[in-house]
Amino acid sequence: MRILHFADAHIDMANYGRHDPETGLPLRVLDFLKSLDAIVDTAINEKVDMVIFAGDAYKDRSPAPTFQREWGRRIIRLSQAKIPTLLLVGNHDLSPAVGRAHAIQEFDTLHVPYVRVLQEPELLKPKDLWDLPVQVIAMPWISRSGLIASLDMSATDSSEVFANIESRISELIEGWLEDADLNLPLILTAHASVQGAMFGSERMVMLGSDLVLPAALVKDSRFDYVALGHIHKPQDLNEGGQPPVIYPGSIERVDFGEAADDRYFIIADVTRGKAKVEWKKLEGARRFIDRRIVLTSSENVMENLKSALPKEKEIEGAIIRLIVEYPREYDSLIDESMLRKYAEDAFEFHLVKHPQMEARIRLPADQTVSSLSPLDLLDQYWRAAKVEEAEALQKLAQEIISTDDESWHKT
Repeated sequence: MRILHFADAHIDMANYGRHDPETGLPLRVLDFLKSLDAIVDTAINEKVDMVIFAGDAYKDRSPAPTFQREWGRRIIRLSQAKIPTLLLVGNHDLSPAVGRAHAIQEFDTLHVPYVRVLQEPELLKPKDLWDLPVQVIAMPWISRSGLIASLDMSATDSSEVFANIESRISELIEGWLEDADLNLPLILTAHASVQGAMFGSERMVMLGSDLVLPAALVKDSRFDYVALGHIHKPQDLNEGGQPPVIYPGSIERVDFGEAADDRYFIIADVTRGKAKVEWKKLEGARRFIDRRIVLTSSENVMENLKSALPKEKEIEGAIIRLIVEYPREYDSLIDESMLRKYAEDAFEFHLVKHPQMEARIRLPADQTVSSLSPLDLLDQYWRAAKVEEAEALQKLAQEIISTDDESWHKT
């Protein structure tokens, strides 16, 4: 069995950039669709036996019809090519309201040929998979609250509840493992966190509490391949071992937390007792460049800021963030318009300014605030904040206070 495995498409992630005038779609959405097109093209060109999508087609649980149309166009291409395709329901696909349809429900409702939506835990045998010589255990997103309700458990002791849930899931999968045909390849696909997995930035876009699967459960040698989704950082949790336990990661960079990670999908040749894995890099993913600088001198501020940015050739088409930490009195030395001019070829440029807070004024041990006059307190503040022209400001304050005193005495 030649399997293509990908996950975490999030095709409606439009948190940066403008809209494309030709299609009307956000330019960032086009980035995600370009990666999705590359995955579909590979599945068709390499004539894979099955595609497994391990959850999270969207970011929004109620995606706009336009985004559903674009997702549907790509899945229909797989259907028309007669490539069996499994769509696992992820946490971003699932409505929080009981009885509401999930975001990829239409493929099940319309009985799209060669497409099956996996919306509940189940064991699929060849008769359920277009008579392919393979078996699949499906574990879509399961919320802790939903399981507590369905299993009629009390949530008073959370550690006991979670241990109980873990035990129930392990028992469920163990029962399916015993029922499986040991002569056919067996694949586990799950949209979940697994003990020991390294998280990327997806914590920012996750919804709901995680049910964490035990590492030993997914590394069971009776599985031939484990196709995971939910965590955006590409990784094999059983590297060098059997079975491969793989998060391919999101198909496009979501934010600056994923700046250093390349984007992938997986082609796996799966036979009974062995799986050969090929990591397919998605070329052309939008670059995120994250830079930080701390200003310690008021000399050559703009030159130092520009030197912290990438070279002009690297800037083109990238999403760039420059974080600047500096003493507050340097604020007037930062020319934001000049920086934006320098980075004008970037897809988007973010300047994040972090002026340093002044240290709190500490009075001598023999003084209290109540013992100081307003002028004395102002003098303490000017010196602590290192305000320029403090002497002139102090003189002006003295004149204002003196004028007020004279007015009060006359009344």
